Amino acid sequence: MANDNKKFQAIISHCKEYGFIFPSSEIYDGLSAVYDYGQYGSELKKNIKDYWWKSMTQLHENIVGIDAAIFMHPTTWKASGHVDNFSDPMIDNKDSKKRYRVDHLIEGFAEELEAKGELERAKEILAAMDKLIAASDFDGLKKLIEDNKMKCAVSGTSNWTDVRQFNLMFSTEFGSTASADEEDNKIYLRPETAQGIFVNFLNVQKTGRMKIPFGIAQIGKAFRNEIVARQFIFRMREFEQMEMQFFIKPGSQKEWYEFWKAERMKWHLSLGIEKEKYRFHDHVKLAHYADAACDIEYDFPIGFKEVEGIHSRTDFDLRNHQEYSKKKMQYFDNDLGPDGKPIGNYIPYVIETSIGLDRMFLLIISNSYTEEDLGTPEKPDSRVVLKLPVKLAPIKLGIFPLTKKDGLPEIAKQIMDNAKNSFRCFYEEKDAIGKRYRRMDAIGTPFCATVDHQTKEDNTVTIRYRDSMLQERVDVHKLIEIVEKQIF
Repeated sequence: MANDNKKFQAIISHCKEYGFIFPSSEIYDGLSAVYDYGQYGSELKKNIKDYWWKSMTQLHENIVGIDAAIFMHPTTWKASGHVDNFSDPMIDNKDSKKRYRVDHLIEGFAEELEAKGELERAKEILAAMDKLIAASDFDGLKKLIEDNKMKCAVSGTSNWTDVRQFNLMFSTEFGSTASADEEDNKIYLRPETAQGIFVNFLNVQKTGRMKIPFGIAQIGKAFRNEIVARQFIFRMREFEQMEMQFFIKPGSQKEWYEFWKAERMKWHLSLGIEKEKYRFHDHVKLAHYADAACDIEYDFPIGFKEVEGIHSRTDFDLRNHQEYSKKKMQYFDNDLGPDGKPIGNYIPYVIETSIGLDRMFLLIISNSYTEEDLGTPEKPDSRVVLKLPVKLAPIKLGIFPLTKKDGLPEIAKQIMDNAKNSFRCFYEEKDAIGKRYRRMDAIGTPFCATVDHQTKEDNTVTIRYRDSMLQERVDVHKLIEIVEKQIF
């Protein structure tokens, strides 16, 4: 799909106008690449988390969840390799002093070429970039930038520094007293949630009496000092991850890697999203901990972008934590080996599934956002509707009395009281019924129930379906059942 920047900007505006996402600290002109989730955004975000958490922990008997602290002992990040390896190649423009992540600068240039119709040249440049990054060829990356006369968006010049590495971790001081050596108090905001799982591997395994293979899941905040955070909530400095680390026998990683690739794609498709919108992308350059890695990419209005990563992390993390902590990070396997004796102690290998919650939120909104022309040349009409999966929609049922009198509000509020213990509802009696429907369409509410004078006669209401806009009379007592069938 070609980039659709107009649609992307419409989605950003819609998210603010209808209470999904606001720029953080907006009254103080905001903070770059930091966002707040509004009343409907926080509800949608929670529903995505709950759906993921249930799929991982409730539906898999051998996966449990934890909630590790954001602050961790600084040696954690030395052992994980983040202190030495968590860097990205950066380049500065000498005139504007603006710093760019090299891959973002080149990708942005390729997007401009695509917009001009120069698709082959864009593909060639991106392919060259991948090879140079994989080889850590910084001189080659600078030459690629200069040969193609890539310009700074601020200065409009191509006056570049050399390419160099920049560590992406935020650091801070721990404790209230100053130290002569600042390094004594220096800790990091975690750049990933995975290490909280690894350092608790033995705690969970022993207290839960877990038998390999088993997994540990976690949802939590992570922080990365992105130099160029961009594209709305797609790339932020503060974000949330949903990760699962699956511990397996060494030598079985290829089998489990393929299993979790299929399993995670199945989860995405279970939300009713078209299979053609997704693709796997194998990593050209593997991270320092991996022997295989791929991304699940989704076709956003800004093109195919990573939403989730599946990584075969080998025993890198547990082995390093064993070395740095001097504590054994081993599992005793009672299963019998080929010689008929227990396999014994080993450090497990790990398959990781890591999905960005904010990116999944953007995926759901992007996939759901629809502009529909409903009118005729004589009578123009249109609507913007979020065709959200019912199970994720912030509000499941809108309840409206047709008028503010004749006892209709009282009946509607009684329906609300009966339904709100089962799912999230919204009551409104202001404006014409058509306007109320349009507001519910815009926040993705799948069902609306209207109480009218006929309700007083036969105890039925008009239920209106968001996607088709069809309406039918149903018994009040069947209303909750109709909605619940779509949720579960």
